[in-house]
Amino acid sequence: MTRFIHSADWQIGKPYLNIKDELKRFRLQEERVHAIRRIRDAAKAQASHFVLVAGDLFDSPTPSTTTVLEVLEAIGEMEVPVFVIPGNHDYGALGTVWYRDDFQRHHNQLAPNLKLLLKRQPFEIDQAVILPCPLLRNKDNADPTLWVQNFEWKKLSVTKPRIVLAHGGVHDFVGRDYLFDEEAQNGSNNIINLENLPANEIDYIALGDWHNLKQVNSRAWYSGTPEPDRFDQGCDNHRGQVLHVEVDRGSLPKVRPLLTGRIKWHNLTFKFTDDKDLETLERQIQALTDGRVSRDLMRIEISGALSLAGHCRYEQLKSDLENTLLRLRVKGECHKEPEAEELEKLTTHLQDPLIAQVATQLQQRLQKEKKQDSEEASITRTALCELYRFAMSS
Repeated sequence: MTRFIHSADWQIGKPYLNIKDELKRFRLQEERVHAIRRIRDAAKAQASHFVLVAGDLFDSPTPSTTTVLEVLEAIGEMEVPVFVIPGNHDYGALGTVWYRDDFQRHHNQLAPNLKLLLKRQPFEIDQAVILPCPLLRNKDNADPTLWVQNFEWKKLSVTKPRIVLAHGGVHDFVGRDYLFDEEAQNGSNNIINLENLPANEIDYIALGDWHNLKQVNSRAWYSGTPEPDRFDQGCDNHRGQVLHVEVDRGSLPKVRPLLTGRIKWHNLTFKFTDDKDLETLERQIQALTDGRVSRDLMRIEISGALSLAGHCRYEQLKSDLENTLLRLRVKGECHKEPEAEELEKLTTHLQDPLIAQVATQLQQRLQKEKKQDSEEASITRTALCELYRFAMSS
């Protein structure tokens, strides 16, 4: 039985432009390189014969030389052949990384086990026949597996399993535009029609492009990314793995995910009803991150309201999370609802009559607002909150 690792969408060199902190961006970028070594360990533990990378090894067709050398070094540490096709991010046109002098000069020195498959023709090895479908352009309206559909199968070994290696969306499932977190539109480029591939001639279809784990049919799988790179994309969200595949000629493959991801991306929805909910939110965050520092990213959808004092604690919590997380993304708003006791403290502030006077004016303005959810009311509550913070700290 042929055993191999199916992976895709490493996207080494991803810039992570949404991360403002340069050091945090670097940590995320480095983790993608470290994931290659976890793939190496998985291949060794499973006694795999080889590793398949179904496109987008690099995030760009022109990665930096340093990035190229790091990747070649990591791949060179694997004890098995690594077969790679270009995807839409690192497509195989002239002038791209695959033809550059730095890649050409260091390829055999650092990673002689890396086999780049740029031609759409069978590539036979001892354990299998690989049918590569590399993308030679970023966008192509032709099916990259078209040559396989018209192939003369009698030319191939009748005993070795046949593996299609391709990158792109499939009919009825075109994936997502990861730059904008939106569903890709019908008529997208690089679309593969699996129904046109003769099922009885092919034993496994290793797909790349969709960043989540997905089984398309009994023989076709997306491996997803070995290291997560986005917040949850909805249902069936499984990222941070490779696939261990066992297959024989003429039999259905046995496929098993192996976890390789290290960085955690969390989604959380929370609504405040009173100040006690702050402790609940902190417990939920602690349960997700387990006290880790610089290993988690979190997107929180916030709604509801807190008192002025509660909102001050909420702002402090956000500040602490900004320091401990690689990224904090807050959607929605936590409104400020001054409690009667807080307003009384401000409007009767004996230590500073000016604070009392301003607080009284703001309170009167807030009471006159017909729509408490209006922008003007929100600004007034913000002013009260800042005044309360100043008064309590002075």
